[in-house]
Formats: sequence, C-alpha cells, structure tokens
Amino acid sequence: MQTGENVQALQSIINFIRLCSIIILLIHYYATCYSVVQYYGISFGISDRIIYNLSHSVPFLSGQIPIKISALLLLSISLIGTKGKKNEKLTFPTILFSISIGFLLYFISSLCLLIPANSVTTEQAYIVITSAGYLSILSGVSKLSRLLRLKYNKDVFNEKGQSFPQCEKLIETEYSVNIPATYILNGRRRNMYINNISVFRSTIILGSPGSGKTYYFFSEFIKQHIEKQFCLFIFDYKFPDLTKIAYNHLLKHVNKYPIPPKFFILNFDDLSRTHRCNTLPPDLMEDITDATESSRTFMLALNKEWQRKEGEFFTESAINFCTALFWFLKKYKNGLYCTLPHAIELSQIEYEKLFPVLSLEPEIHVLINPFISALKHKALEQLEGQVASAKIAMARLSSPSLYYVLSGSDFSLDINNPQSPKIICAGSNPAKQKIYSAVLSLYIERMLKLVNQKKKTKSAIYFDEFPTIYVPNIDSLIATARSNKVATVLGVQDMSQLVKNYGKESADVIMNIAGNVICGQVNGETARQISDRIGKTLQVRESLSINSSETSLSRSTQLEFAIPPSKIATLSSGEFVGIVGDEPTNPIQLKAFHAIVTKNHEASRLEEMSYVDLPIIRNIDNATVHRNYLQVKQDIQDLIDREIDRIKSSQEYQQQVHQNQSQKETTEPTDKSAMSM
Repeated sequence: MQTGENVQALQSIINFIRLCSIIILLIHYYATCYSVVQYYGISFGISDRIIYNLSHSVPFLSGQIPIKISALLLLSISLIGTKGKKNEKLTFPTILFSISIGFLLYFISSLCLLIPANSVTTEQAYIVITSAGYLSILSGVSKLSRLLRLKYNKDVFNEKGQSFPQCEKLIETEYSVNIPATYILNGRRRNMYINNISVFRSTIILGSPGSGKTYYFFSEFIKQHIEKQFCLFIFDYKFPDLTKIAYNHLLKHVNKYPIPPKFFILNFDDLSRTHRCNTLPPDLMEDITDATESSRTFMLALNKEWQRKEGEFFTESAINFCTALFWFLKKYKNGLYCTLPHAIELSQIEYEKLFPVLSLEPEIHVLINPFISALKHKALEQLEGQVASAKIAMARLSSPSLYYVLSGSDFSLDINNPQSPKIICAGSNPAKQKIYSAVLSLYIERMLKLVNQKKKTKSAIYFDEFPTIYVPNIDSLIATARSNKVATVLGVQDMSQLVKNYGKESADVIMNIAGNVICGQVNGETARQISDRIGKTLQVRESLSINSSETSLSRSTQLEFAIPPSKIATLSSGEFVGIVGDEPTNPIQLKAFHAIVTKNHEASRLEEMSYVDLPIIRNIDNATVHRNYLQVKQDIQDLIDREIDRIKSSQEYQQQVHQNQSQKETTEPTDKSAMSM
C-alpha cells in the first residue's frame, strides 16, 4: 500500500542494498588494488585479515569478474523499486548509450591491471575507470524509471488512433466492382479492397475537382462493368473522356457478351460522330400522362428555379402548355411530326392560329381552355404570363445542330433489351450546359422508363457531375431499380451543389438512400455528414500532467470519430473514405474504409495513348444540317396552314361567320339611327 511508512521502509531497503553493492565494490578495490591502499596508508591488519578471508572463502567475492557481477546484481535489485520524476525530454537512445558506456568501462578496466607499468598508477586508473563505469550504469538505469513513454507523443494528427481494420479480402461476384487500395493500420501499410458488391443499391461518389473521381472510380467502374457484360448509359459531362474509355474497352471485351451490344453516341457539337435519336418517340407515349411527365421534366430542366416552385400557377401553366404541344404532335397523323424540334417551332406560332389548331384535339382541350379563355377576353398580359416563359425557354433550343440530332431516329433508348443490348454515351459541354442539359434530361426521362422494367438484362447508369442535369424521380429509381438489376452511379462534387440544383429535401433523400458512399476531399457540411455516416471507433487518449514534484500520465479509451471532418477536408488526390453496402449472400463485416487507391499510372497513360478515336457515324455538312432545320420550320408552317384551311372550310366555322355577319348587320342600322337623332 502507498502509505508513508511503507514507502519509507521500501526506500530504506533500497538504500541498504545499494550500500551493500558499494561495499562489495570497495572490498574488491581493497583486495585487487592493495598497492594503492598501502600508498595512501589506509591498510590495517584486522581489515587485511577480514578482506583476505572473505575473498578466499565467499565464492561471489573471489575473482574480478564474479565480484563485479555481484556488485552489479545488487545495484540492479536496488534500482528495481526506484521511482523518479518523469522527464519528457529523456530519450531511450540517450539512456541506452549511458548504460552501454558504463558496461564497457566497468569490464574493460581490467585491462589496466595487465599494463606493465607502475602498479600504483595502473591500479589508480583501474579504480577510476571501474568507478566511472559503475556510476554511468547507475545513472543510466536510474533514468529508466524517469523515462516518459508517450505512445502518441509524435503522432500530432492522431494517425494511429484513427486507423482501423479494413476489408483485406477480395470479394468478387457477378456484378461487383473491386478497387485495390492500401491503408495504414498501427503504422504499417497494408493491402485491401474496396468491394462494391451491392452495385444495385446505388453508388454516390463525392469529391472536389481534382480529387480523382473520374480517374480512380468512374473509369474503373465502367471497365469492370463492361467486362461483366453490363449494358450502359453514360452521361459524359466532359465529353468525350468517359465515352472514349467505354468505346475502347468495349472493343477489347465485346466477345464476352452473349449478344454483342451496339455502341451509340449522342452529342451536339461534332455531328459527324453522333447518332440521331428522337426524344419524343410517339410509340412510347401511350397516354397523355406520359406527355405530362415529359413536359414537366423538360420545363424544370430548362428553368431550374421552377423545381422549387412546382404547383404554382405560372409554373403549372407552362407545363400544361408544353404538354398540349407534345400530345397534339403525338396524335397528329400518328406522330408524323412528334419530335422536340417540331414542338419548339409549334410553340412559336402566334396565338390566334395556334390555339384553334390545338383545340382540334379533344384530349388537350381541358389543358388549353384557360389560354383560349384569356385570348377570347383579350387578356393578353395574363396569356403572356402563362405561356411566354415556356416559349422563351424553348426558343433557346432553336439550333440547327440540335434540330438535326433530335429529329432523327437511329436507335431506341431501351439499353437493357435482352435482344438488342446497347451502350449509350450522351455527351454534354460545360460551356453550353444550360442548353444541352434540358435535352439530355428528356432523353434520360425516356430512358429510365424503359430501363426500370422486369425481365431485362443487367445494366448500369452513370451520371458524371450529376447536379448539372435534372433527373426526375431519381430517388424512386434508386429505391426500385435494384430488383430490376439497374446500377446507378452518381458523381457529385459537394452536397451544396446538389442542394442548389435539387433542393434540400431531394438532396438529403439522394444522399441517405445510396447504399455505397465513396468520398474524396470535401469540406463543410458534406465532410461532417460523411464522418457521421462512417461512425466512431474506440481510441486511446493520453493525458500528461507535470508539476514541480512529480509527473503523472493517464491513459483512457473512448469512442471518437473514425475519420473526423478535418481529415476528410485534407485528403490527397486518390485518397478516399467511405462505406460500402453488402448483400445477404456476401456479407461484409468491415464496411468502412479510408484508403489510397492503387493504380499503375504509367500503365494507364500508355493505355490512354493506345486508344482509338471515336468512329465517324456519317459524313455531314452544314448545308444538310441547315436544310433539316428549315424543313422542320416548314413542316410546322404547313401543318398550321392546312389545319387553318380545314377549320375555315368546316361547317361550324361557316355558320359562325354567317352568325357574326348577321349580328353586325343588325347593329349597324341601330347605330345610324342613334347618330341621326
């Protein structure tokens, strides 16, 4: 017990044992260096006899080596219970050096006695060197008890404390994506795998520009899914980066597919390397509700501010107007002109001609009735407020290149059709994002309806820079597409970007329902959310207290964030954190990871250099594109002229004209008599 009496008694025993060690060493000096004793006149007859008898009768006091070892043994015993004030400046190499020098001097001093010189001088040197070694050993060993061993004293950023075991086993399935990586555990770098085996539960990849989302993950996901015979739809924001990867990798592995997929490209800049596809195929609009969904997607993509104003009068009026245009073109001559360019041109017709023509279709009469009513009552300001926002937004898309791509039909968007699998790459352009995103959103809305169905082959949908495009009901796709073997991969730079374009509620839903989250360097709220999602681990904490009399060190364990937000904000390029999901047939015990993705940069560079260019689909010139543009305009003008002529030749119209003339003739005499009076 640490009582005063016990501590004092222990100290007395230690002092006595150390005194015995010194006495043994003095006996050794007296017996071995007798010339020095005589030289200084400190020898006595009784002491000579006692020391002579001890050195010849006691085994551990006879000879130089045994008596030295005996003295060291007692010294060591006396130092076992020694306690001293901890000193954080002491280092183990310094103590080890002191002890090593002490042992060397303590035992090598015997060589002095072998020197053929004055015995007094050599014996004095022997005593000095041996004593110096003894004191050096005493000093070094006593400092061991004062050494302060701080486990984390050099780990400023708590790297060891925040390291945790990760999945080192490769878990590969028919659908999985496996990314090799390395991580640090207890100061040692180890190999591991980011096993994304539940790809159908959706994957969201976050990271600021330059963190390596595309280089380390999107490219690997696309390659491995092609190797596993997936059908793909790729939204390539920085066209043709991902498109070129997909095309060249398909050339290498096309023989693995049971039915080789066809490769299609959509882009609006290089018309020689693009296919044509109608965003409003009439055969897919089975009901007017389909036209409503397409018009809602189109309008909200054109005006992103409207996404937060759904349900308001002017927003719904614009959507109804667009729905009327789409459904009229679908019903007119079995969809002969049912394309987005024709709808855009139809929207620009003056109201006096447009609404009578649209009213010929009974199913949309209820949609355009408010517009017709405003036109009849000459409420032009109200009518402009209801329709002009849609007309102005749609007019921005009036472009020969857009019309050319959107007015043709080289393929359908059912990428996972078992009989006709496809890989479709839709390219955007950051410089023309606001124009192209609305058209691409309409493509995606059509495609998702075809893909998310039963009895289709496995497929994957990639959205690079997802917030730049409007995808309707993306949360429903993530929630329901798993059963239809549709994998969704979303690339996002930061949560704030997602909140800005989709709203707070939708952004939270997208983040929370994604089964796999991979995150590079992000800041602020995004980093805090990822840190919370990964959770906490049991970490060691040390507390050091130093005062004038003693030094105390306490250690404790407590739950702390495995990866704090500050660490996520300082991740290097290629360094990612996150958490992956698993499946009942392939459970993963260690789901969280903090790793550096392993990639052979030189091999990747050589592979990219060997890529072939995207194929030329057709040779096209500006004249052909412009003729197509003018033809669309002429089609709508001819449609309006024909229908106006038909309206005018109808019996109802003739009766209405005759009735109006009769009323006019009746009122004219009345007006003249009133004037004469």
